[in-house]
Amino acid sequence: MTDRLILTVAVLGGTGNLGPGLALRWSRAGYKVLIGSRKAEKAQRVAAELNQILGIDAISGMTNQEAAREADICVLTVNHTAHRSALESLKPALKGKILVDTTARIDFRDPRPPAPPSAARVAQDILGTEVAVAAAFQTVPASVLRKNLDDPLDMDVFVCSDEARAAKEAIRLAEGGGMRAFNAGGLENAIVAEGLVAMLLSMNKQYRSKTGTLRVVGITK
Repeated sequence: MTDRLILTVAVLGGTGNLGPGLALRWSRAGYKVLIGSRKAEKAQRVAAELNQILGIDAISGMTNQEAAREADICVLTVNHTAHRSALESLKPALKGKILVDTTARIDFRDPRPPAPPSAARVAQDILGTEVAVAAAFQTVPASVLRKNLDDPLDMDVFVCSDEARAAKEAIRLAEGGGMRAFNAGGLENAIVAEGLVAMLLSMNKQYRSKTGTLRVVGITK
């Protein structure tokens, strides 16, 4: 892996809830953004919708494999039930890349912390040493990402990785999207972020919200 400036981001499985909002913010920040999906037509449709919001043709849609091959850094935003199958199908295209895994293995109907290992650790084990995996964005509420694209978001992102460069680039992505981000340790720690999602979902349900998130205090960056 080189240490050159990362310019192109592929949002794999990027047609769901989280992916489009992240794509909008990164495109606004100056990244070239590729939306990936199992079907190119679906990705192209979502890309067209996002470009209409942006007012320019800045986001492209294609298959997950095509997007992964073209990107400098990839962000996996698939549903947790498709996590393993997506990783296995994308392994050849991800060789030599950084993968940021947003997966939280939580049942929204009955949110409970998952058992270890973390989803990101599973991803690293599947992809092997030729891919650098970071975990991030699990606790980001998708519903706020499309609003006020030019304004910073009142939330923090926890980044976990065993490789310093992967953590650095995930932090850079978060900050490009208007969020603060913190290096929260290795991939084993990402299980905590997944568990926090269960807590946030329970709190959102209790207090009739969709935007509950987390902020770090007492640490100055």
